[in-house]
Amino acid sequence: MPMRFFFCLALLAPLWPLCAQSLYTLKPARVFDGTEMHSNWVVVVENNRIKSVGPAGQTASPAQATVIEMKGMTLLPGMIEGHSHLLLHPYNETTWNDQVLVESEAERVVRASVHARQTLEAGFTTVRDLGTEGAGYADMGIKAAIEKGIIPGPRMLVAGPAIVASGSYGPKGFASHVDVPQGADQADGWDDLIRTVRTQIGKGVDLIKVYADYRWGLNGEARPTFSEEELRLIVETARSSGRAVVAHAATPEGMRRAVLAGVETIEHGDGGTPEVFALMAERGVALCPTIAAGTAISQYRGWKKGAEPEPERIREKRTSFKYALDKGVPIVAGGDVGVFAHGANAWELELMVEFGMPPLDVLKAVTSGNATIFHLHHQLGFVRPGYLADLVAVDGNPETDILALKNVKWVMKDGKIHGARGGPRGGLED
Repeated sequence: MPMRFFFCLALLAPLWPLCAQSLYTLKPARVFDGTEMHSNWVVVVENNRIKSVGPAGQTASPAQATVIEMKGMTLLPGMIEGHSHLLLHPYNETTWNDQVLVESEAERVVRASVHARQTLEAGFTTVRDLGTEGAGYADMGIKAAIEKGIIPGPRMLVAGPAIVASGSYGPKGFASHVDVPQGADQADGWDDLIRTVRTQIGKGVDLIKVYADYRWGLNGEARPTFSEEELRLIVETARSSGRAVVAHAATPEGMRRAVLAGVETIEHGDGGTPEVFALMAERGVALCPTIAAGTAISQYRGWKKGAEPEPERIREKRTSFKYALDKGVPIVAGGDVGVFAHGANAWELELMVEFGMPPLDVLKAVTSGNATIFHLHHQLGFVRPGYLADLVAVDGNPETDILALKNVKWVMKDGKIHGARGGPRGGLED
């Protein structure tokens, strides 16, 4: 038993925190600091903060620090998942309708606790969880359980139930005389929308999510739901409390209305045009493309990637993502995890590269980029002195091979080391 242990036991209670302090010197092959890649750097962590970082020959390692050698690995900020649903699991296991109507909330919360651990072990130390899909404010309980150390998991930004226009959302497929529970909060018009947003604020959500369009057109196609005025009212009400609004939107008109109303991010954006992406770039509105979700759903429906031509949905996504990149739209790294397996979050990053985004830009997006867009950049997203010690080590160099982000070997969140594993694919093909 180290002498330090016995020394600490002998200290008076007021001095006990000094003994509980942790000190590490991390020695990877390279460090991605949120902006650039550096070779032969070291990072010193004291308690839950980064103490120092820099070239190995110029950054002192405290004598009492535990040295962790990370040969061949890249150390980077804890990755940030931009679009997650911890209370969902892959639709090829259980349909969305049945998850909302058949699975108990208790079962869904237990599943979510497993999903939280899988997410953390895959190197994602923060998630923006965008809707409980029929589970009310259960996301807030999961967040609290993680913060209290009851279960392992990432930091969470939670939206509670999304806001939808009456008649637009689901579950669907029931006779008109049957009333079924909805997967979101229905609200319409001035008073109802203000009351709903304020209720969610009062429950303690971190942000508001609204569906600016949905598949409720005459032939089942996506069409706008709320008017621009209604969306602006949602944004103004949320903003008065310091909260952002994010919008599910896949049609050009739904996206346009949401952008003009002042939302901070557009989720999906499948049908976006050069004109609407130019408007987003002008207004500083970011796109979360969720490429992996659309790919997963296409595979669930039988598409064999690499062996068959791409479905129209995938071709449309390639086109819209290119438009967004060409127009300089800020990009959120987020896959709509829950549609596919939790822990496979890095699949989205792989697809972003496949769809034309340079690997270094993807690295920035999933770290400093997401941190900046989500207003976390003063504490997270960078490897800098004073920042929270959320760090991940992966085998290889993700700047030259983005697949390295699937080979997570070591995870630290808030200065504590957690187990790690490569993200699973959840049965999906490359």
